[in-house]
Amino acid sequence: MRAREEVLAEKPPAATPPPEERGKARTPVRFTSNIVGPILFVRDLFCFAISIPMAAAAYDLLFDALLVPSVHLFAVTTMAACYILIRSSKHAYRRSLVNFLDDDGDSLFDAVISSLVASALVFQFGMVDTYSRGASVLYLLALVLSLSLTRPLLRLLLARLARKGLIGQRIAFYGSDPASLDSTLRLLNSLQLPHLRLVGVADDRPGPDMSTDLPFLGGFDELSTMARRGEIDQVLISVPHLPVQRIHDIVEQLSAVSVDVSVIPRQAIELAPDYRVNLLGMVPVLTLWQRPFRDMNQIVKRSEDLILGGRALLLVLPVLAIVALLVRLTSAGPVLFVQPRVGFNNEVIHVLKFRTMYADRTDLHAEQTTTKNDPRITPVGRVLRKLSIDELPQLLNVVRGDMSLVGPRPHATHMKVGDRFYQDAVRGYAARHRVKPGITGLAQVKGLRGEIRTVERAKRRVELDKEYIDRWSIWLDLWILLATVRAVFFDSDAY
Repeated sequence: MRAREEVLAEKPPAATPPPEERGKARTPVRFTSNIVGPILFVRDLFCFAISIPMAAAAYDLLFDALLVPSVHLFAVTTMAACYILIRSSKHAYRRSLVNFLDDDGDSLFDAVISSLVASALVFQFGMVDTYSRGASVLYLLALVLSLSLTRPLLRLLLARLARKGLIGQRIAFYGSDPASLDSTLRLLNSLQLPHLRLVGVADDRPGPDMSTDLPFLGGFDELSTMARRGEIDQVLISVPHLPVQRIHDIVEQLSAVSVDVSVIPRQAIELAPDYRVNLLGMVPVLTLWQRPFRDMNQIVKRSEDLILGGRALLLVLPVLAIVALLVRLTSAGPVLFVQPRVGFNNEVIHVLKFRTMYADRTDLHAEQTTTKNDPRITPVGRVLRKLSIDELPQLLNVVRGDMSLVGPRPHATHMKVGDRFYQDAVRGYAARHRVKPGITGLAQVKGLRGEIRTVERAKRRVELDKEYIDRWSIWLDLWILLATVRAVFFDSDAY
C-alpha cells in the first residue's frame, strides 16, 4: 500500500506530443450544454418579436380602431427589458441541459409581471390616453402562447443537437479507484443526460485497478493526444483524498491542451442527489436544505392566498351560514371545532372546522383515527366530511396567515398511523413543515385523501408533500385547486 501511495505522490511526466501529432489538431464544431442559456435568450427575443404581428393581426380582426405605434412600441420594449431583467435575476440564461426546464411555468408568470410593469410605466409617463388596453392584452396572450409553444419545440431541438453531437460533453476519468468510479458512474447514469459521453479511464500509476466496463485510455500522453484531436472535452479526477499538490500537478500536465479539468468532491457523490449546488461568493457549496418560499416566491404565495382565499371566502359566506345553522340545529354543541395542529416551522396552529362529531365524542388531539361508519360522526357531519365542506372555515386560517390554500395538510398533534406517531413512523416527516399547511394539497388530489391506514400510505403522502414543496409554482397550485374539485366528488376515501 505504501509503495502505491509513493507512486501516487510522484509528479507525472510531462505530456509532450509526438512529432507526427504536431500540427494535426482539429477543432470540430461542438458546444457544451451551457449553450442552452444563450439559446433560451434568443428564443425569448424571438417570442417578443413574433408576438407583435400576432397581436396586431388579432387586433385588426376584433377592433375597428387605429393604434399609436410609438406608445405601443414603448410598452413592448419596456416589457421586454423588464422580462429579461427578471429572467436574468433568476439565472435563467445560465441554464444547461441539466436544468433548463427547472423553472417550467415561471417564464409565463414573469411575462404577466412584465406586462403589468409596462402598463404602469405607460400610465406614469402620461401616455395612457393613446394606449390600447385591448392591444396590450392581446400582445400578452400572444407572448404567453408563443412561449408555451416554443418550449416543446426547444426541447426537441436540444435533444436533436445532443444526439448529433453538436451539443456534447465527452468525459474521461483520471484515476482508477474502483469505489469512487463506481459511485460516480451510478450518479451520472441516474441523471440520464443525453449530452454526456463517457470515453474511458486514464491513470499513470502502474497496474491500474480497472473494475468498470469503460476502456482504459492510458496515461497523460494519451489524454493529451485525445484532447488535441478533439476526442475529449473534460477530465474528471475521480480519486478521493488526493493531495492538493498532486491535483496541481495533474492540471499542469494537461494545461498544454484545450480540455476542462474538474474534481468531483467526495461529498457530492455520497450525498447525491439530495443537494443543490450554489455559490457563496466564489465558493461552491452543496446546499442540503433550502427554504422553499423566499424572496419573490413568498410574496407570490401570500398574494395568491389573499386574493384567491379572500374571494373564495366572500363567495361561500352564504354556504357557511347555512351549514352553521344545520350543525347547530341537528346536534348540541358549538358550530366550529377548533383543533390544535402542527403548522409552519413545526409550530402549533388552531385550525377551524365545522363540527362533524357529537360534542361529547370529539377528539381534540386526534388520538383515535376516524374510520368508515364512525359512530362519533353526526349524520350531517358525514355529508360535510364527504364533500369537504367541513374544511371551508379554514379559509379564515388562510386569510389570517396560519395556512395556505395549497400545501401539506396540517396533522393533529397526536395523530398516529397504526400504533405509531407520524413523526416516528415516517422518516423525513418534519420536512413537510417547511411551508404553511394547506386546505388541499398534492397528496389529496393523488388519491391520498382521508384516512391513512398503513405506514406505506403515510410514507407516500409525505413523499407527495415533499414533491409539492420541491416543485412548487403558481401553476401547480392552480392545477391542484382544480383537481381538488374532482377529488371531492369522486374520491371514496374521505369519510
